[in-house]
Amino acid sequence: MFYFDVEFALHLLPIMMKYVKITLALSLLAMIFGLTLAFIISLIIDAKVPVIYRFLKVYVSFFRGTPLLAQLFLVYFGLVQVFPNIAALSSFTAALIVMSLNSAAYMSEAIRGAISAIDKGQMEAALSVGMTYFQAMTRIILPQAFKIAIPALSNSLVNLVKNSSLAFTIGVMEITASAQLEAASSYKYLEAYVNILLIYWMITSILGYMQRKLELRFKQG
Repeated sequence: MFYFDVEFALHLLPIMMKYVKITLALSLLAMIFGLTLAFIISLIIDAKVPVIYRFLKVYVSFFRGTPLLAQLFLVYFGLVQVFPNIAALSSFTAALIVMSLNSAAYMSEAIRGAISAIDKGQMEAALSVGMTYFQAMTRIILPQAFKIAIPALSNSLVNLVKNSSLAFTIGVMEITASAQLEAASSYKYLEAYVNILLIYWMITSILGYMQRKLELRFKQG
């Protein structure tokens, strides 16, 4: 008769928790790189820089319109056939590159949406007093847009944490991979997957709490 092995689940938890730092490192680094790239993309597209902005719109469409798992496989397993030097790329680095590019596509759209929500008269006023487009953006528009975009950007971080579970498919030893290995030796997959869900739920709940505190702080400011 089947039963849930509580003892095994409790034994597995500390083993999995050792790899939380890998999951968080991958997610936070992808957020930093992705957010930096997203700001650049959103500014170029909003300013309609000739040629470049059209290329970036295709880039955003591609990464938003294709599965992250397929993107991971393309970079880690596919491109090595075209560029042999990529074989030296670690699985963590490959996952970081793909997740950064993927998140940048989503976050750039969130930032563009926030920019469009700002009264266009502010940009016109800034240009009329001699500011350049980018000066007006960085000094006036973006600080306001960032506040508007906080919920969407916070959701992007939560999605990065959840999507990091796909990194095990290319060999990154994180939470999901550690649970898979332990479960494979004992065939206790239910306990392992329950643990995975609980750990990710805990992490995303903490991030959700931090998001609410950040939004409250900006509203009070």
